[in-house]
Amino acid sequence: MKQVVQNYKSGELALLDVPVPGCKPGGVLVRTAYSLISTGTELMKVSEAGMSMLGKARSRPDQVAKVVQSVATNGVPATYRKVMGKLDSYTPLGYSLCGVVEQVGDGIDDVKAGDLVACAGNEHALHAELNWVPKNLYTPVPDSLAPRHAAFGTVGSIALQGVRQGESRLGEVALVVGLGLIGQLVAQLLTASGVRVVGADPDPARCELAERLGAAACGDPASPAVESAVAELTNGHGVDQVYLAAGGGSNQPVELAARLCRDRGRVVDIGKCRLDLPWNAYYEKELDVRFSRSYGPGRYDPEYEIEGRDYPIGYVRWTERRNLACFLDLAARGRVDVEPLITRTADFDDAVETYQRLKDGELKAVAVLFRYPEQAAEDGPSTDAPVVSVPVVPGGARPSAPVRAARTPVRLAFVGAGNYATSMLLPHLARRDGVELSTVVTTTALSAANAQRKFGFREATTDLDAVLGDASVDAVFVVTRHSSHAELTRKALLAGKAVFVEKPLALTAEELTGVLEAVEESGNDRLQVGFNRRFAPLLQEARKQFGARTGPASLRYLVNAGRLDHGSWYLQQGTEGSRFAGEGGHFVDTASWLLGADPVSVYALAPSGNEDLQVVLGYPDGSTATISYVTTGAAGFPKETLDLVADGKVLQLDDFVRSSVYDGRKRWVSSRLPKARDKGQSAELAAFVRAVRTGGPMPVPLGSLVATTAATLAVRAALAGGAPVTLAEAR
Repeated sequence: MKQVVQNYKSGELALLDVPVPGCKPGGVLVRTAYSLISTGTELMKVSEAGMSMLGKARSRPDQVAKVVQSVATNGVPATYRKVMGKLDSYTPLGYSLCGVVEQVGDGIDDVKAGDLVACAGNEHALHAELNWVPKNLYTPVPDSLAPRHAAFGTVGSIALQGVRQGESRLGEVALVVGLGLIGQLVAQLLTASGVRVVGADPDPARCELAERLGAAACGDPASPAVESAVAELTNGHGVDQVYLAAGGGSNQPVELAARLCRDRGRVVDIGKCRLDLPWNAYYEKELDVRFSRSYGPGRYDPEYEIEGRDYPIGYVRWTERRNLACFLDLAARGRVDVEPLITRTADFDDAVETYQRLKDGELKAVAVLFRYPEQAAEDGPSTDAPVVSVPVVPGGARPSAPVRAARTPVRLAFVGAGNYATSMLLPHLARRDGVELSTVVTTTALSAANAQRKFGFREATTDLDAVLGDASVDAVFVVTRHSSHAELTRKALLAGKAVFVEKPLALTAEELTGVLEAVEESGNDRLQVGFNRRFAPLLQEARKQFGARTGPASLRYLVNAGRLDHGSWYLQQGTEGSRFAGEGGHFVDTASWLLGADPVSVYALAPSGNEDLQVVLGYPDGSTATISYVTTGAAGFPKETLDLVADGKVLQLDDFVRSSVYDGRKRWVSSRLPKARDKGQSAELAAFVRAVRTGGPMPVPLGSLVATTAATLAVRAALAGGAPVTLAEAR
């Protein structure tokens, strides 16, 4: 059979062929269906194995003390041989799984071959195809619980034991520091028991996940958000319990616990974090510090774990095994939901690669499951949590766009002459020096004739191919219905034209890929999408006044979109896409421009019965942008309002009529109120025409246009999957 092992000396990970364990009395032989990677405990062990000998010693001072004692007792040579022999050997990984009983040992009468069981133990519930598990470390799985969810039994027991140590009571408020796998489960268990939970974690995606699963509020422990939430929920008294589910060398968790815990509150250590207790803070509040020992009573007792001697229930209500059964019961009854925690389900054959991706940080995960061959045969192809590929922007040399003489007009052709083109684009271009409106193309002759008469186009036609073949045309504007944007853009790029396409660039991932294939084939990347908000003068000036930032930012963008008139073609979602797919790129682009990066994750929620959306974008530096796209608001309320908060400063935009920046000492307000809302169309068009004339770069990099489009499209996947979607560059 195969088993995941690691050499602690070299750090080597391997999927090794090993003998099948025997079925000894007092236990069962279990064929694994799913095993769970503990992304905290196991990755810490994997990372330690990759350290130098000095690094290993620093990370495990307890083991160094044992070595020193051995030297005193046995001498240096014997101790050296002993230590090297132990280091230079394979050790197992894993401690939480679900599988099917293959064989029953003597003395076992509570399960039979074919039963589904959840198993625990870092010597018995290993990442291996078969495991021998003693009686007190397995429990039957309820009929209604899926095997992949039962694989969480051990880590669920760890979380449950931590909650028991906190002695939480109905109506209390708790702080959970660290929202990894254990922290997420602790938060859910507390919520299920009637405790309001505040979560603290620097990862915004984990905070969002915890809030979605029931936490009252979550935030970065270094920000004021957590302290404010605690003050509000406790009337300033502080939380009743703090659960430390974080790891690492920082002392911040215990300091945060002292600051936010109430007088005589309880602090429970579940994770392995630094515990330099600030004496004054803990003494003055007389805080009760407790440790939670793994799965519960019985842990580390060989008579309980190996020999199967149970503790009488009258003396020990919750043992390891009873905690395991209790957690499975809660999951089966829907009181705890582990499915949203599963970031990836990997086939067991890919175990080494999966560990390496986790170690290198390439795979960001809360929980990862290994699925074993027989289970894979039942399930079919492996599935992961949603990941949307962002198409790679073609690289390599590009032919230079021709540099035109200063007095030579830029000749523009328009494909489409609907309401937006004739009200928001053409009026700016028709009066711009150095621009010649060459040809307008529409599907109906009359609309082309109207545009020619009103804006002075040299020609009007319904023949697109003739325009694309006209060498005198420098740039093509695509201002048609959404469903045609990608194909018309592709054709214009292949014809060698610079292209200005109104949003959206594409309605599907396949359309977006097709556009980039045209860029690759033609070597023509002269493309601009009509994301005009970043060009708005008020927003430009506000961004300048706000200045550079050093820490992560929080951005809120409220779009009061309103209801559409009956019969609007925007409602034809079957052909034209959803409203957000067509319009949302505006707001994603604005947020990304203000935050100076492309999004790396997307999460979305939609109330039933209307088109309202809540979209949360995550950025590489921990910044978040929340776009509230609503259709049910009051018609008289401003359409777009925006707040950007970072580094003690706030930027506000009020519907492109007024902008303000607050920095704690003073407030800057836009110097004038424009007569009409300027959303940046004129400045954007000027930048595009200048780029065409000079051969300079397009106003917005192609990579940014692609990332914005991919993020907008990912909203649909996030809604369908009910979980955050990772935006990953396609390979």
